[in-house]
Amino acid sequence: MNRQSNTYTIIYSIILVVVVGLALSIVYQALRPKQVENIDNDTKRQILAAALITPENGESVAELYSEYITDSYIVNTKGEKVDSDIDPFSVNVADQVKEADMEKRLLPVFVCNLSGKSDTEDTTGDNVKYIIPVYGAGLWGPIWGYVAMDANGENIYGAYFAHQGETPGLGAEIEKPAFSDQFQGKDIFSKDGAFQSIMIVKNAPDPLPDNEVHAISGGTITSQGVQKMLSNSLEPYTAFFKSLKK
Repeated sequence: MNRQSNTYTIIYSIILVVVVGLALSIVYQALRPKQVENIDNDTKRQILAAALITPENGESVAELYSEYITDSYIVNTKGEKVDSDIDPFSVNVADQVKEADMEKRLLPVFVCNLSGKSDTEDTTGDNVKYIIPVYGAGLWGPIWGYVAMDANGENIYGAYFAHQGETPGLGAEIEKPAFSDQFQGKDIFSKDGAFQSIMIVKNAPDPLPDNEVHAISGGTITSQGVQKMLSNSLEPYTAFFKSLKK
């Protein structure tokens, strides 16, 4: 075949595209399991972070998760466990939060026992925490996180927040302990038992009420996003939280 002809050029290009595409597909399939594992481990790290569990040097996130997360399930807005084959870990929280009808939402719950699985009989003590995923919108993109509730279903034990593209030094500060640590001990119910979530306030003097934390300086819109995220994500769990108190 004439290598200077258009036909040769077209055939050569087609073969090259097919070979390169096949090679990339093989590489992708080979690396995919590791990519999925890394994504899952990052999610597990975030869940543990809400319960104030941080891997030390050399510790495996997967092993810590297996040790401290003793159970997980899905509940509905009535606080009842849902009989479902869906793994709570695989629930797309972003899609669930966007569901306008709260009764249709799948609400994952991750049960953490700070004593580890060696003490799984303790289901009501101080060592048991219930971790809830939250998802919302910041200034430049999605924000998300996890909130760990005490066994009484009223007080926040710990929180973890992350973002996709908030401004460094401003809105991005939601991922820093200086912000998330404020939520420890805060109450999501008013004295009359009504759900009230957490208010994020600017320029308020200390001490703050039991349901308020300080906003991020210069990160007003992101702070408002966190407030809306918590309200929208936690409110459907109201009945579940109250069932814990009972």
